[in-house]
Amino acid sequence: MRDQILVANAGSSSLKFHVYDVFDNDQLCFAYGGQISGIGDRLPHFRVRDAQGQDLLNQDLAPDQALNLHSAQHLVADWLIAHLPKPPIAVGHRIVHGGTQYSASVAITPDVIEYLDGLSPLAPLHQRNNLAPVKVIMDRWPDIYQVACFDTAFHQGHDPVVSHFAIPKAYYERGVRRYGFHGLSYQYISQQLHAEWPDIYAGRVLVAHLGSGASACSLKAGRSVDTSMGFTALDGVPMGTRPGKLDAGVLLWMMEQGMTHDQIQSLLYTESGLKGLSGISADMRVLCDSDETQAQLAVDHFCFRVAETLAGLCVSLGGVDALVFTAGIGEHSPFVRAAIADRLAWLGVHIDPAKNESSREGLISTADSAVKVLVLPTNEELVIAQESLRLIRAEAGINI
Repeated sequence: MRDQILVANAGSSSLKFHVYDVFDNDQLCFAYGGQISGIGDRLPHFRVRDAQGQDLLNQDLAPDQALNLHSAQHLVADWLIAHLPKPPIAVGHRIVHGGTQYSASVAITPDVIEYLDGLSPLAPLHQRNNLAPVKVIMDRWPDIYQVACFDTAFHQGHDPVVSHFAIPKAYYERGVRRYGFHGLSYQYISQQLHAEWPDIYAGRVLVAHLGSGASACSLKAGRSVDTSMGFTALDGVPMGTRPGKLDAGVLLWMMEQGMTHDQIQSLLYTESGLKGLSGISADMRVLCDSDETQAQLAVDHFCFRVAETLAGLCVSLGGVDALVFTAGIGEHSPFVRAAIADRLAWLGVHIDPAKNESSREGLISTADSAVKVLVLPTNEELVIAQESLRLIRAEAGINI
């Protein structure tokens, strides 16, 4: 009976899981995965698909079955108990923030949970939700090995010039610094470049992780040099519902107008970005299909700020050899890729229109482009599974 690793990723309105089979030489192969979406909504849905994309489960849920993340977790747990032939050897979790203490994935203990829970104000939409399945599993199956994999870890080790804000040093020592996020995605892209595009991997690479959450990162020889997100996941480029870079004076003004902490937090995390600017939707597909002026403004603003950010990251690299688009928008929106590339033409970025329209993966730049442009699907869950397997093998004294 083959060993398996379970990966859990809990958000504010969805709970995702992937199951990986462990083969000889500790190769991992996706077996099946699913999610409960619409948690807390009138129409929650539970879907599970296998490696061939065939449905193992596809059903609407009653609202009270996924009233909140707690009830959704127990629903997923019951389904997994009925379908896993034996308990997984490890459960890996995506945890957004690792703070100053963790620069790599770690085995989860009560002390680790306590520290990570204390970072929740730095990621109010993510951290406690990420930790919720950890606590459920620890309560129901205390002997299962659990691993925390951090979105901040890949960016640890940045030059102090990059990681500091221009505020008194005492705040840096208290943890107020630029951490960066989406590190699991960037780690996967780095691995793929190393395996499939070694010449590009060895050079100066910009990666645009463009989804409902969006950021950019500069890689040199596969390592993070700088990134657009900072102390929290609000900074950098505009996102689905987050504003990206914002003058701190705007927040002071809001406070002067009498807005509370919770009102400002809600505005910045759930009402801004594409949703706020367009007044229509946080979904890039909806905005690109719309003829509304504000929708077009939101798309143009997004593409402009992403291009501006990518150009700025070239400073950390001393130039650029390749640009990689990844994540939901980056992988599936030829229009957005083209609009960003057009704004970077002065850097030597030129994409082939036909390749851009048809490609979901691979090289889309022209033969004479000074900068190679690729589309690479990301796979954060596989990185979490790899890290979990690495740690449990290390604990057993086995090198992989």
